[in-house]
Amino acid sequence: MVVASHISISYKKVNALKDISFSVNEGELFGFIGPDGAGKTSLLRILTTLILADSGSASVFGLDVVKDYKNIRKITGYMPGRFSLYQDLSVEENLSFFAAVFGTTLKENYDLIKDIYIQIEPFKDRPAGKLSGGMKQKLALSCALIHKPKILVLDEPTTGVDAVSRKEFWQMLKKLKNDGITILVSTPYMDEAELCDRVALIQKGEILDIDTPMGIISKYKNVLFEISSDNMYKLKGDIGKFNDTLSVFLFGQFLHFSPKSGRKDTDVLKKYLEEKGHKNIIIRECKPNIEDCFMDLMQSENG
Repeated sequence: MVVASHISISYKKVNALKDISFSVNEGELFGFIGPDGAGKTSLLRILTTLILADSGSASVFGLDVVKDYKNIRKITGYMPGRFSLYQDLSVEENLSFFAAVFGTTLKENYDLIKDIYIQIEPFKDRPAGKLSGGMKQKLALSCALIHKPKILVLDEPTTGVDAVSRKEFWQMLKKLKNDGITILVSTPYMDEAELCDRVALIQKGEILDIDTPMGIISKYKNVLFEISSDNMYKLKGDIGKFNDTLSVFLFGQFLHFSPKSGRKDTDVLKKYLEEKGHKNIIIRECKPNIEDCFMDLMQSENG
């Protein structure tokens, strides 16, 4: 398992992590969910022994991230957010190199990466720098797995990747989890939270909540509506000025709105919007998702 206790780190005047504590169970797919600048990368770099925390402690499978950093690196597969393989080396050369670094070979551990590598094997002689985003992602994951790690740490692995490749990637992670690998993954995409066993919602260096995705959603207590009209830009501003507005955020083609009063009667709101000149108004109750919960927790933290 992974255990972090009261981890803090600052860069000059920026507090990147503030007293972070959590634990991850062996064999769990655990997600750190939050926007850019939330502190996700700093946290994963501390856990992978790449940087030192200012205070606090952390361990990976009982190994201290400071004292036992060499042993942690032997059992960890790390995929940084930025593609960091050798651009001029071919797919096969990159894999062979990383296998050699860990004292193994591509042939010896081929079964471990077979399901992933088979998709890029037709391009094995192509320079890594000339691969598509999805193919680079698969190569980086293969390189992170080639030494049979006990834990896989992935920093925003699907950022900038197309929707089909994102879906395929998460299917691969599910299979790796089922094979017994503990997985830590960070992502800014709220919809990916629901693919994890448990998640930590993180913002401005602080953890807002840790639970299963359904556990987090079940804590959302406000009444929630999705609203649209013929003028979405004006709609957000007008609802923001409505006297019963607790929160209003843009979600795709709709606004998500919660009333302070908790009332489910929308007649007053609809009349208000009609008086503001809106037409084709749709107001209907909806179920919250992880992003609704994240925004609600953020609003609560900000007072």
